[in-house]
Amino acid sequence: MPEAWRLHWPTWCVSPERADGQDQVLVHAVLSLSKAHRLCPELPDVWRALDLTAPQEVQVVVLGQDPYHGPRQAHGLAFSVQDPLLPWPPSLRNMFQERSQDLGLPLDRPADLSDWAKQGVLLLNSALTTEAGEAGKHQHMGWEDAVVHALASLCAVRPRLVWVLWGKSAERVHLNVMNRLPDGRKHDVCLRSPHPSPLSAYRGFFGSRPFSRVNAALQSWGGAPILW
Repeated sequence: MPEAWRLHWPTWCVSPERADGQDQVLVHAVLSLSKAHRLCPELPDVWRALDLTAPQEVQVVVLGQDPYHGPRQAHGLAFSVQDPLLPWPPSLRNMFQERSQDLGLPLDRPADLSDWAKQGVLLLNSALTTEAGEAGKHQHMGWEDAVVHALASLCAVRPRLVWVLWGKSAERVHLNVMNRLPDGRKHDVCLRSPHPSPLSAYRGFFGSRPFSRVNAALQSWGGAPILW
C-alpha cells in the first residue's frame, strides 16, 4: 500500500500478517488465490487505485462493487480494463455511451481509466478482490468494512468531495461512511443514479449526465474540470 494511504486503512490491510478473525480468512483467501494465479486483480494491482490517486489529490469518489472476474480484465481500478485488446464490459460501454452523450465526445476512448485516476478520481470497488470466474467471491468478508473505514478517514483530510453513487451498493457504502462522521459532510456533492449495468442503465443512468455534473461541482469550488 502506498505510504500516504497507510494511516487511512485498517491495520490488517497495511500489515496482513497482523490480521485475525474474519480478516485473516480473507487474507488467506487472497494469498492462496494469488499463488494459484486465480486472483482478480493480480496481487500487485490490489492497491492500484491508491497508487494513482493520493489522499490529498482525491476530488471525486466513484464507487464500484466488485472487480471484473474475466481473464486480464481487473487491474485495481473500478470499472476500468487495462488490456486494450479486450472488449469493453457492458457497464463500461454504457458509461462511455453516457459520457459521449453528456459531453459531446466521441464514443471511443481507452478502457483503461488511469487517466481519470491521475486527475483525482478515486475509482474504488467496495470489495477489492475476487476469484477468477467467480463474481462477488470476496464480498462480505471484510473488504467493505475496510473501504468504509478508509473513506471515513479520507473525509478528515478532504473537506469536500464529489461522490458518484451508481446503484444501491454504492449508496450503501456512502451511507455507512456518513454514519461514521459527526458533521454530515454538508459541503459534499452526491450524484445518485442507477448502476450502468445493462440490467439498470435504462432506469435512469442514461441521461443522468454524471460527467458534466461532476465538472460543474468542481468548477463551482474553483477547481479544474476532469478531462473525461
